[in-house]
Amino acid sequence: MTQDIQGAAPEVKELKSLEPQPVSEKKRLWQFFWRTWAIQASWNYEGQMNLGFLYSIAPTLDRIYADDSDPEILERKKEAYHRHTALYNITQQLNSFVLGIAASMEEEYGRNPKEFNPEVINNLKVSLMGPLSGIGDSLLEGTLRIISFGLGASLAAQGSILGPILALLISGVPKALITWFGGKLGYTLGTDYVKQLQGGIMDKVMYVAGVVGLMTVGAMIATMVGITTPLQFQDGAVVLQDVLDGIFPSMIPFGIAMLFYWLLKKKVSLGVLLASGIVLSLVCSFFGILA
Repeated sequence: MTQDIQGAAPEVKELKSLEPQPVSEKKRLWQFFWRTWAIQASWNYEGQMNLGFLYSIAPTLDRIYADDSDPEILERKKEAYHRHTALYNITQQLNSFVLGIAASMEEEYGRNPKEFNPEVINNLKVSLMGPLSGIGDSLLEGTLRIISFGLGASLAAQGSILGPILALLISGVPKALITWFGGKLGYTLGTDYVKQLQGGIMDKVMYVAGVVGLMTVGAMIATMVGITTPLQFQDGAVVLQDVLDGIFPSMIPFGIAMLFYWLLKKKVSLGVLLASGIVLSLVCSFFGILA
């Protein structure tokens, strides 16, 4: 806790307990549904789907922090909005499940700000988006979409109007059902989940969710940052990339990711980082340093 000039600790103001404005279950689920379908409309390189998720959960936050005339509530509302601008990426249709859980946890934090730690919300989001994306991408995008549009293309090649219609139905209907019921299941599970977070259990859950989240981010770095070096020595007898992999697999992607993270913490502009990264990549590739 910081101290003032005289050395006395400042008084900590107790946060108000806020009850969300009432809303019907049907309206809540429709908001989860339609806003999930728009989650990629503001996709960006810095936070990926973070602004889309913020758009998805905004109605929930507005119901919790409804009184903008109260400075404390308005400040807490700004903090909640900022909380959901963290990096986020998931198979689109499965966002509603995470959204339902996060919405119920935000409501609980509004009711019980003294005992509920809001950091667990983002930690849980990060820990869920990796495993759910692995399932969703392989099942919905890698299997269902290929089968449906393969069948549709086959019928369309024969001149049948049913081709595009069946492709859209076979692909779209299951995705719509998953989006609708995912939001309902997530909100229900989230409500039951927060009821069980009593005492020290909250800290343990936050710790575990944070560890899983860091593992997910680490796996994303290893799989999504594809940088290697083609450098060889002693007439090809020593391949530098093999040596680095023997010491630390994906060492170069990890090092570059940590460098960018450090520069971001130093308030270096993201645009400058992207531009310099592109230029350095071209230069290193031209001279055969990186591939």
